Amino acid sequence: TSQDVYASVPSTIFIIWAISSWFRRGPSTPDPNTPAGAPRVPSRNLFTKDTLMDLYVYVSQEEVFSDFNNTDALFWFHRDLVYGDWTTGEDGDGCYQHYKEMDIPEKVQQNGSLYIHVYFTKSGFHPDPKRKGQYRRLATVHATRMMNKFKRRKFQKTKNLLTGETEADPEMIKRAESHGPVEIISHWHPNLTINMVDDHTAWVKGSVPPPLDQHVKFDAVSGDYYPIVYFNDYWNLQKDYYPINETLTKLPLRLTYCPLSLWRWQLYAAQNARSPWNFLPEDTYEQSDEDQDSVKVALLETNPYLLGLTIVVSIVHSIFEFLAFKNDIQFWNSRQSLEGLSVRSIIFGVFQSLVVLLYILDNETNFVVQVSVFIGLLIDLWKITKVMDVRVKNKIAGVFPRLVFTDKSTYVESSTKIYDDMAFKYLSWLLYPLFGCYAVYSLLYVEHKGWYSWVLSMLYGFLLTFGFITMTPQLFINYKMKSVAHLPWRMLTYKALNTFIDDLFAFVIKMPMMYRIGCLRDGTRTALLSSPSILILAH
Repeated sequence: TSQDVYASVPSTIFIIWAISSWFRRGPSTPDPNTPAGAPRVPSRNLFTKDTLMDLYVYVSQEEVFSDFNNTDALFWFHRDLVYGDWTTGEDGDGCYQHYKEMDIPEKVQQNGSLYIHVYFTKSGFHPDPKRKGQYRRLATVHATRMMNKFKRRKFQKTKNLLTGETEADPEMIKRAESHGPVEIISHWHPNLTINMVDDHTAWVKGSVPPPLDQHVKFDAVSGDYYPIVYFNDYWNLQKDYYPINETLTKLPLRLTYCPLSLWRWQLYAAQNARSPWNFLPEDTYEQSDEDQDSVKVALLETNPYLLGLTIVVSIVHSIFEFLAFKNDIQFWNSRQSLEGLSVRSIIFGVFQSLVVLLYILDNETNFVVQVSVFIGLLIDLWKITKVMDVRVKNKIAGVFPRLVFTDKSTYVESSTKIYDDMAFKYLSWLLYPLFGCYAVYSLLYVEHKGWYSWVLSMLYGFLLTFGFITMTPQLFINYKMKSVAHLPWRMLTYKALNTFIDDLFAFVIKMPMMYRIGCLRDGTRTALLSSPSILILAH
């Protein structure tokens, strides 16, 4: 969605800026632990520019590889690659490809792991340490990673609450009964890129900024560093992964070797950096990967000029979002009179936020979304204290405090309360029949986990579909009072600008049609609420 793009672009820019700032720092300060406080010595790349290399790629079930004599494990051997060469290869870009279909070991079919072991050696050397005279430690670069990816597949057991029937796949129901509601399944993607970073920076051990420090490996004896080998799967979309099971007999794998510039490596490393989010549950990582797919599709399918505009607009969108939030808080915090403001709409907003929070908790939505909705609910509850007098009276059973809510005098003594009550009265004539029809439809034709889930999904679906009707009381008050001066204009202006941005990019970025309709609905609501043209209609 457009929100994914808005959220990811500023954070990525910040991470890249933080990494780049390390390269602009001066010489490292002396380390007090070294003799005489001598500064740390910059290192050099063990492979000089234009070094001839041989590439060995092994595929094995073992995380630590030693079976170099097994010819079946050797997936790809390429002789005389040139380090830092950007002109050779099949397309003249320094890249080479190798495709092969591998037999699947039985353990891998049963959720076992499969590892890729990549060795770059200087020409004439071999990666096997047992080969005397052919192996040299400083002439061998090694990198390994697990090729399959374990993903959680959740089974939501739903049914028609009236008939007890379900349209779920019987095979899925059986697996859920045997494995539980959450099953860990090994997945495969047929493409992987092996990048060797064309870099000769004088790195200083202990001063490499994260997340780059995870990839720069120093030799313990010489102090120099090995060439950086980076497994690049950034463009592997989550939707292209498929499960590994007993029905598969072959695993296709297309390996691509390419040189990579230092700047582009920083971009990839920044995108894959997750250390700041280690406190989040594992499910959040998977949801974050899926959210990133929309950003990647936008990068792949969007015109470069439009993409540049998206980056600028994303930053502007974030600024407007913050300013709208800031001015909304300031407006209600400093508001003395409630004349012209719909108090009932504020109360209804609390109910709406509570329904949304309970719904996303019931559906185990992204943790970050849960936090943002919860904060929004707290703000709506805070607004209640600004539009009503809240007092604590005698405790219930002597333990639980009893809250008493009364209307403020500036609301009761003005005509606003009369218009507000009148608007909600007329609104109920339309809202209740629609609500009843939607509840019956949801009960008859939609499957649910239980009655609690039915209530939440029915309320959420109704608010999502007909929520724009709830702006009617404020519009009615504006019409009756022949004025809109009492509204929080700064906040509405920023929200109107953001809504315009959402509407524009909803039809530029690939996303579900229902989400586009939702953006258009929000745009219509904001335009009606914030437009002074209602005064013309009033006259």
